[in-house]
Amino acid sequence: PRGEICFKGHSNFLGYFKLPDKTAETIDEHGWIHTGDIGAILPNGALKIIDRKKNIFKLAQGEYIAPEKLENTYSKIDIVKQIFIYGDSLQSVIVAVVVPEESEVLKIAKEKSLDASDMDAFLKSQDWLDIVTERFDQAKKQAGFTGLEIPRKFHFTREEFTLENNLLTPTMKLKRNDAKLAFLEEIKKMYDGAKLQGEE
Repeated sequence: PRGEICFKGHSNFLGYFKLPDKTAETIDEHGWIHTGDIGAILPNGALKIIDRKKNIFKLAQGEYIAPEKLENTYSKIDIVKQIFIYGDSLQSVIVAVVVPEESEVLKIAKEKSLDASDMDAFLKSQDWLDIVTERFDQAKKQAGFTGLEIPRKFHFTREEFTLENNLLTPTMKLKRNDAKLAFLEEIKKMYDGAKLQGEE
């Protein structure tokens, strides 16, 4: 089980001084303090903090997904240069926008005797999708992720996330809301009707 960590007890603080709105955001009507941290109960009964609530979204099944954790893992795949993980609360799967590491794409294509001379066309091919799916599945298993923590659809773009296109902060972190807006049409297409990867 996982969800937001809340606590209640005699040691609770009463609220923020002269900030009723902030207090209402933190302490609910039953006196529970909402920490803003998402935690999971481990098999040994220990509580593990996964991420901050503001960075996390919930899928249709009610499961919380920590995208930064997934991005940190999947970005280590040799063919991935940058990645943006997205989930919709009305959907049961996550999707990904991936900037491929083109030198690795060409290397793998050569090893498999595939024609990647037209990079744009190759990134739309079934051969490439099969390679990506295999790589992500391997990374998922090595990380011990659940079936909900692997993207079921991909969009590939050759345009990197940068400060100039407003997709990165000055500290080089992904600007999630801006990325969502930038790839809104692609996200809609990934979720729109077509059979998802892994579905029968």
